[in-house]
Formats: sequence, structure tokens, C-alpha cells
Amino acid sequence: MSTIETDGRRARGAASRERILAESTDLATTVGLDGVTIGLLAESTGRSKSSIATLFGTKEALQLATVDAAADIFRRQVVDPARALPRGLDRVVALLTALLAYSRTRVFSGGCFFQACAADMGSKPGPVRDAIRDHIASWEGYLEAQVAYAVDSGELTGDAHTLTFTLLALYELSNARSVLTGSEEPYLAAVAGMTAVLEAAGAEPTAALGSYA
Repeated sequence: MSTIETDGRRARGAASRERILAESTDLATTVGLDGVTIGLLAESTGRSKSSIATLFGTKEALQLATVDAAADIFRRQVVDPARALPRGLDRVVALLTALLAYSRTRVFSGGCFFQACAADMGSKPGPVRDAIRDHIASWEGYLEAQVAYAVDSGELTGDAHTLTFTLLALYELSNARSVLTGSEEPYLAAVAGMTAVLEAAGAEPTAALGSYA
């Protein structure tokens, strides 16, 4: 087989893998990550089970690839845009604003991928749960580092870990309530709560969260 033919097959395989992962990440937020199977994906994408199995091998490998794909989407939607802002409070506000928009605009049908999958896989030990836990820890650690920088630079006061935990708790409840009710009101409440937390920690009112759209 020629190099051109080999490269073409690889490109087609990569494109197929990307399309399947786009479907699996979305399905995971509605049927649960444990419900994402090769059979279900074959049915929802119109592909054969054998073609999907060729790309991913096992259900566990498919689930791990799904977690990684969702993490890439989260990074592009939430983390990367905020890096254009200076470290500290400005970046914290940008991260929180993007975080709420990521859930509100339903990047995934079932809201936040990691909140949905943590609930689904939290009591099921194994590599998939570990991958979800590690991605969540990485994100929360990054946000806490930005909050800590804001504290160290005098933009905020208080304990960075407690502030981060409180801000994330507001986000997680708004995501869960909106998914349950279909209402946007929980996001408005989260914006008000996050603003109050930041202002109580010393943020200037002009630095508080505005629109989350």
C-alpha cells in the first residue's frame, strides 16, 4: 500500500473517531457514561458495531476516549479563552463566566459533562472513574491557582481553597437545577451568588460577573 493510501486511511479513521466521540460525549450526559456502549453508538450514528470496535476496541477504551474528548472541549470552551486575560481576578471572572455559559448553552445536551459523569461513575471504581476524577481535579486546581494569585496580589482576601469551593458549589447547583427544570433562573442565581462571594472577598464591584451568555 502506498504512503498516500496509508495517510488517507489514517485521516478517514481519525475523522470517524472524532465524529463518534462527538456523539458519545453528548450521549454520556443523558444516558450516563456507563450507558455509552459500542452498540448504542452504532445505533445512534448508523455505523456498524465492528467499525466502532475497530476504532476503540473495548467499552472501557471507548469511555476513556470519551472522557478525554470531553476534557478537550471543556478546555477550549472555558479555560483557553480566559488565558487571554491577566492572571488573578480578571481571569477568575472570565473562567466563571465561561463556565456558566458552557452549561447554559448546552454544549452537551445534559449540561456539564463532568458533573453528569461524576454522578454516574462516582461509585464505580476503575480507570474510567479515575480519569473523571483526575480531570475534575486538574480543572479545580487550575481555578484555585487563579484565585490564590488574586489573593496573593491583594485583589481578593480570604482562603483560596474555600473561595474556590464556594464558587464551584454555586456553579454545580446551577447546572444541576437547570438540567432538572429547564430554567435559566439557576444561572442568574449563580451569577448573583458568585458576585456576592467575590465582592465579600474584596473584589471591586466593576470586576464582578456580568452576563454569562
